[in-house]
Amino acid sequence: MRASNFTLPSTNKENYSLKNSLGKYVILYFYPKDDTPGCTLETNDFNKLLSKFKKLDCEIYGISKDNLKSHDKFRDKYKIKFDLLADEEIKVLKKYKVWGKKKFMGREFMGIIRTTFLIDKKGKIIKIWNNVRVKDHAKEVMKTLKSFIEK
Repeated sequence: MRASNFTLPSTNKENYSLKNSLGKYVILYFYPKDDTPGCTLETNDFNKLLSKFKKLDCEIYGISKDNLKSHDKFRDKYKIKFDLLADEEIKVLKKYKVWGKKKFMGREFMGIIRTTFLIDKKGKIIKIWNNVRVKDHAKEVMKTLKSFIEK
């Protein structure tokens, strides 16, 4: 399945389009909110492994509906070395089917379902992780990427 192209504002102060990453592996991870415990753990884990992902010709992008100001604060606070993308209008979240009903403490609401997509160099989705558990998730993504490269 091909990954849908999109363009979103990025913390690098430019708009990012997925098509610009053709020729590289891409990790898109959708997370609920900047600077919350699970999202911070997940982002820091990807950040720690960033140089290893880069050696495998792989880019990482975190996407949430937070605005760029929030993303910038989050990025600065934890010294995140990759770009965060802002989907305030929820268009990409809906396109990737990660916007849905969630339950928390007995109440239902619409929100981001933590999901990660691994996309190959031709723009094809090669693996999707749904309802991600953050502990060791970045390591699992790394392991999966390596297994695709070694094939």
